[in-house]
Amino acid sequence: MRRDPTTRRARPARPLISFWRDRRGVSAVEFALIAPVIVLMYCGMAELTQAMMAQRRVSNITSTIGDLVAQTGQAGPSKLNDTFQIGKIIMAPFPASDLKMCVVSITADANGKDTVAWSSTSSSMPTCPAQGAVLTDVSVGVLPANQSVIMARVTYAYASPIKLVLPNAMTFTRTYYLRPRKSDVVIWNNDI
Repeated sequence: MRRDPTTRRARPARPLISFWRDRRGVSAVEFALIAPVIVLMYCGMAELTQAMMAQRRVSNITSTIGDLVAQTGQAGPSKLNDTFQIGKIIMAPFPASDLKMCVVSITADANGKDTVAWSSTSSSMPTCPAQGAVLTDVSVGVLPANQSVIMARVTYAYASPIKLVLPNAMTFTRTYYLRPRKSDVVIWNNDI
């Protein structure tokens, strides 16, 4: 029997089968599925790296401003303003608007009572103890009786520019204690 050329029998869907077996676009599809994950990981690592750099700068600022004051025999308003400006310069390229610095001289009497002799801040900082305040959180190993230390405290609110992985600001706080070097105590002098 011969087939009539005018009547066609329904063929299976060859184009669908050939489309399913075609492997030419597999790489593009795989990349489209993986790309969002890779971009998220890249942005996350960039954000975390920037946050770690900001945290490291906060540590450097704290030790530097404390060290600068501990090296002098006297401190005053203009000298501390210059010291705080140095801290802002160290913070670059991060914005220094959220940077808060505090330098405090703490003395201990013969009984080990720790009292703030003087205090200076770069801006309002609630965690900076005021002059005359009695501190109870300084260990004896840091401040023995009849001695003095300089306490430097810095806080910085880091806000990520990308805000993909870190949408909220992170606050970094560092506190360093340094012994005065040129004298037993760093004296406050309003004239310098």
